[in-house]
Amino acid sequence: MKLKALILGMGLICSVSSFAAGELRFGVEAEYPPFESRNAAGELQGFDIDLGNAICQAAALKCSWVESSFDSLIPGLVAKKFDAINSAMNITEQRRKSIDFTQPIYRIPSQLVGKEGSGMQATPEGLQGKTIGVLQGSIQETYAKEHWEKHGVTVVSYKDQNMAWADLLNGRIDASLVMSAAGQAGFLSKPQGKGFGFIGKPVADDTILGSGIGFGLRKGDAEQKKQLDAAIDKVRADGTITKLAATYFPGIDVSVK
Repeated sequence: MKLKALILGMGLICSVSSFAAGELRFGVEAEYPPFESRNAAGELQGFDIDLGNAICQAAALKCSWVESSFDSLIPGLVAKKFDAINSAMNITEQRRKSIDFTQPIYRIPSQLVGKEGSGMQATPEGLQGKTIGVLQGSIQETYAKEHWEKHGVTVVSYKDQNMAWADLLNGRIDASLVMSAAGQAGFLSKPQGKGFGFIGKPVADDTILGSGIGFGLRKGDAEQKKQLDAAIDKVRADGTITKLAATYFPGIDVSVK
């Protein structure tokens, strides 16, 4: 029993001290281009991947990546499966109840994607009788359920965004609410996106949609937050965030107001 307890204790120490030892394990959901996805060689790529690597370099840390579904990222962080969430996660008061965040790093508006000429509007009245797809566990899901589902709009949640795009093409849903950059790069700019476009203006609700995107941290990880916030300041000051945004989100202002 003593040996078993010692082994378990060592495992806990390793789990807790990976950041202190100079390694930062990022939790990521790799099905949301251009933020994070896998290329033809199976390698992780995207804005958040490049951003994470730049942050690790600025903080003199070694990066590693742990994949998870988006709705499992917060439970995985709390369970110490990784040290920080780096997966286009918006900072909201609801999420702050479970985890902490770094300072906001960038911000992306949320917009509805659907058939051009459909006559839909991104309002409860304009979506009456329609079915809207959202990413499970996302702020877009929360927004759609709060603002639209209560008014007779059907909201369908998906484990990853690619499943929503497939159902949009098959006509199973009428539109999908996503971060505009994901809608543009992940669907509209591709051949299958022909005939589709953004519906109306970006939706707005700061309480639900948050103050910007940052890295999710476990409650009380003050030293980690301090080190990562300092690294974020560095990559913002040297223009890295602006350069990455111009590459992945051309024409979209990602600055945190």
